[in-house]
Amino acid sequence: MITRKEMKRKGKAALKKHYFIFMAACLIAAFFASEFSASLNFSHAQNREALKTHFTDPKVYTTVPLGVTWRDVLQDILENDLEEGRALSQDLKTKAVEQSHSGNPMFGRTRGVLSGIVNQLTSGSILITFTAAVNSITGSENAGVMVLIIGGTLCFFLFWFLIQNTYGIIMRRIFLEGRTYQKVPLQRFIFLLRVKKWLQASWIMFVKYIFQFLWSLTIIGGMIKHYSYFLVPYIAAENPDMKAREAINLSRRMMKGHKWECFRFEFSFLGWYVVGGLTLGIADILYINPYIIASFTEYYVQLRQQAKENQIPGTERLADIYLYKQADQETLNAVYNDVVITMNEHIKDPEEPVGIRGFFAKYLGILFFRTEKEKQYEQYQALKLKNEELEDAANGLTYPGRLYPIPESARRKLVASLNYMRRYSVWSLILIFFTFSFIGWLWEVCLHLITDGIFVNRGALHGPWLPIYGSGGVLILTLLSRFRKRPLIEFTSIVLVCGILEYMTSYIMEITSGGTKWWDYSGYFLNLHGRICAEGLLVFGIGGLMIAYVLAPILDSLILKIPFHTLRILCAALALAFLADLVYSQKYPNVGEGITSYTANGDTEISETFL
Repeated sequence: MITRKEMKRKGKAALKKHYFIFMAACLIAAFFASEFSASLNFSHAQNREALKTHFTDPKVYTTVPLGVTWRDVLQDILENDLEEGRALSQDLKTKAVEQSHSGNPMFGRTRGVLSGIVNQLTSGSILITFTAAVNSITGSENAGVMVLIIGGTLCFFLFWFLIQNTYGIIMRRIFLEGRTYQKVPLQRFIFLLRVKKWLQASWIMFVKYIFQFLWSLTIIGGMIKHYSYFLVPYIAAENPDMKAREAINLSRRMMKGHKWECFRFEFSFLGWYVVGGLTLGIADILYINPYIIASFTEYYVQLRQQAKENQIPGTERLADIYLYKQADQETLNAVYNDVVITMNEHIKDPEEPVGIRGFFAKYLGILFFRTEKEKQYEQYQALKLKNEELEDAANGLTYPGRLYPIPESARRKLVASLNYMRRYSVWSLILIFFTFSFIGWLWEVCLHLITDGIFVNRGALHGPWLPIYGSGGVLILTLLSRFRKRPLIEFTSIVLVCGILEYMTSYIMEITSGGTKWWDYSGYFLNLHGRICAEGLLVFGIGGLMIAYVLAPILDSLILKIPFHTLRILCAALALAFLADLVYSQKYPNVGEGITSYTANGDTEISETFL
């Protein structure tokens, strides 16, 4: 077996190669409290400091005693004192609203869905409402408490059993693949679903936990069994199809004679643990946690190899050989024959447009005309998108899923058929602009109709369109076209672009109209000057993803079926109607209650312009 120093060196090399996904995997484990929960100490320290500041600030509402939270509301409910809990919940909610008024207006808590959700959760009001509803339905004063206890216990157990208890297997699978391959796709976070073994893996870890808990009652036995069962998550990461007792017994056999060695290996990281403590867990998150897991992954690989050589019973179940060495190209070509054929058929990209047309096509995804060459290129992109993940496996860059001993479930063909990497013609973009402008108008009209019970023709224009939605949709499809292969970057970019667009539109319209506001998010949680808010940007982000990956491709496919002559007439008619509305609204803007009637605190009133 190689030395600890060599295992750490290999662990560092793997971490350097896959830093971000390794760090993310460990950070998720900390959030789930699956492992490394102490690494989030810095956030707890910030919360304590914020609480101290809040209750020592004389400007802040202070009728609620120091340290009282929604947990105290829950305690009142469990003691069957619903009225006391309701009063305390209301006090907590009032305190939060008062704090938002006296503090940073960015953290408004008086308007919006997000503010309501935050207030409901932080004040415990949702628990009061649920308990009262159950009591009302059943006609019993104790039914709500019983349902709350049983339901809460069940939800906690399911979360622990399916997520918190199981995530360690997923994390170790990512580290095992990362030490061998150049890429680890994000899909590995759901690999247990892909092989349909999530429940089996959860059961393995559950039985391990029960055994370890029972042994911990003997004190010394708990320490010993910690190392006896140390390899169970690694074993399950390689083969989640094993029975729980098989995985546990195999770990015991593999760790026989290595417990003290494993303890010393853990102890060798003592200095890093001290650094993590001194930095309140920040160093743990950024480096130490993934470094330790990467090092112990190398340790498991060494013990596995030694167990195989010694023919320890049960090691025949560890048959995922391509988790530790890359398959030769001949084997990959045989398994991924269909992908290889596709790759060979498209060795070079089809010829792209040149000049101005080429610039717009390459950087903005805009086509002036759909020539035959551009149609060929679009077909090529669709085929390339379909086989992209498989190409990495066929080239030996990622783990070859088709060689996994447990067959993965078939991949869905929806994404490939939609071809979200397509380019859009000018005519398609015009119709997409008007479609999303109308959808945005319909969305806001329906919101007012539902919340206020009145019809409000939203927007500065008089027609059934809100151009900010259409503009946002077109900008997403053009400016962000190059990020579409990376959904996380696409989402972040959508939020950023839509935020800038909405903020600047509000600012410019307010200046040019003499101070009239067509929307005001003051009082919303996480708002900026009342022009944008987190709730709206979150909706834009999710909606933008739907536009980029689903709605726009579907719309474009439908638009392509329209005869070109009819398409030009339709676009021209819509453009003329829009320009006419724009000119008319410049002189006679659409104003009134529910349109421009906003005050600084977010309450509506008839604006001076309307009067």
